[in-house]
Amino acid sequence: MKRKIEIEKLSSEKEWDFVIIGGGASGLGSALDAASRGFKTLLLESYDFSKGTSSRSTKLIHGGVRYMAQGHLDLVKEALKERGLLEKNASHIVSRQSFIIPNYTWWEGIYYKIGLTFYDLLAKNLSLGKTKYLSREEVLKRLPTLKSKKLSNGVSYIDGQFDDARLSVNLAQTIIEQGGGAINYMEVTNLEKERKKITGVTAKDKLSGKSYLIRAKVVINATGVFTNKILNMDSKNHGIFVVPSQGTHLVLDSSFLKSKDAIMIPKTTDGRVLFIIPWRNKALVGTTDTLVEHPNDEPRAKPEEIDFILNTSARYLTKKPTKADVLSVFAGLRPLAAPKNNATKTKEVSRSHKVIVSDSGLITITGGKWTTYRKMAEDTVNKAIKIHKLPKKECKTDNLSIHGSIKVPEVHKNNSLYFYGSDATFILELEKNNPGYAEKIHPRYDFTVAEIIWSVRNEMAETVEDILARRTRLLFLDAKAAIECASRVAEIMAKEKSYDENWVSKQTENFITLATGYLLT
Repeated sequence: MKRKIEIEKLSSEKEWDFVIIGGGASGLGSALDAASRGFKTLLLESYDFSKGTSSRSTKLIHGGVRYMAQGHLDLVKEALKERGLLEKNASHIVSRQSFIIPNYTWWEGIYYKIGLTFYDLLAKNLSLGKTKYLSREEVLKRLPTLKSKKLSNGVSYIDGQFDDARLSVNLAQTIIEQGGGAINYMEVTNLEKERKKITGVTAKDKLSGKSYLIRAKVVINATGVFTNKILNMDSKNHGIFVVPSQGTHLVLDSSFLKSKDAIMIPKTTDGRVLFIIPWRNKALVGTTDTLVEHPNDEPRAKPEEIDFILNTSARYLTKKPTKADVLSVFAGLRPLAAPKNNATKTKEVSRSHKVIVSDSGLITITGGKWTTYRKMAEDTVNKAIKIHKLPKKECKTDNLSIHGSIKVPEVHKNNSLYFYGSDATFILELEKNNPGYAEKIHPRYDFTVAEIIWSVRNEMAETVEDILARRTRLLFLDAKAAIECASRVAEIMAKEKSYDENWVSKQTENFITLATGYLLT
């Protein structure tokens, strides 16, 4: 996946069947669906792939236990099916994760055992494992850092876990392998029209400054919380289709969990669900659900959100986390589909997705979540085919293997190379054949120089942020460590891309400014 080659396609292709705006979950999914059906497809992302919401999730592929409790069985069934398909199609990224619900009254054990058994049944042949009732002793053995006072029993169930940014890169790679195009740092600046119907877009390369007129039969708006920005290009009277909801996460040292099991707290003091999850040898804690008015590409956690997560987790953990213990804090904005009644509470806002058709022919996909990205894409492309009278071609993504999906036995799951799947072999070869490439970029972490080289050459990593935030995830794991190695990463990239010292200095400065927002102290 090389950016230069992808940009060359803009000159060689006179008209695309599909142009997809947005390189998050819904955009990548839609582009892959269209490309795999044989349509000439181009995806344009104004920043890096999954720069926004799609790299800031709770790292779960799940049916939604909470949605089942609310009676949204169709939504749960759909998500459970997609969970199973994604585990099969991206086996190097999606893994089975056990969760334990600690119960402090005897009847909760029965209640959650019955409910989660039904959850398993809804998954049918794509179930990831059986729900089990756990005694008090079993819970404490599996969760050694859980407070034991008044604990009655527990219930364990299985859901999916993944790395969102890594899946995004792999989806972009798969789009290209299926004959499509995908370009990051390419901002759509205008929607082109003839007789009030969209005929393409104008896009500006944010790295070179060059603009391109790109013709297309179909334009899909898959920009998540920035949906209204594209709709404004189309019409000033489009209404509000997206309600952004912020979810904040804190990353702690693994000593706060000391378990392969995750903790699921089904009902906090204000009715939210809280997870404490093992993720890349850390403990990921979240999330919140707060409506916001003005979305931006670098949302910041609110003080009350941080306090809520720390205070709630402290009620359950023997080791009380404080702000000083937080290695990284990150927030993401969910693009929830706006309700008709102007709801002000996130629980009243739909978690399902919607496909909207504008008078101009613009197709917009809103709502949904990572788990159902494939189904969202299928519905979007089906609608586009119908509205624009394109040749009917069947969806192929239900059984389409994602780039890298072959597991590499010699790479342990806790090793950073595990998430590269089949590409891990090539990175190991880089380390073997090039003196110095096996060196770590930070002494406390396994990420190597070879990973940076690989990402620059094959994954369109263009900035230090691309490397440390989304290719290696170090910014999300330990913001201080990411800051400490930023200049070295910039120097490695500059040497690979023949950039000068000014680029190194500016990139280092920009990254440190950004990364400071991921620190609490």
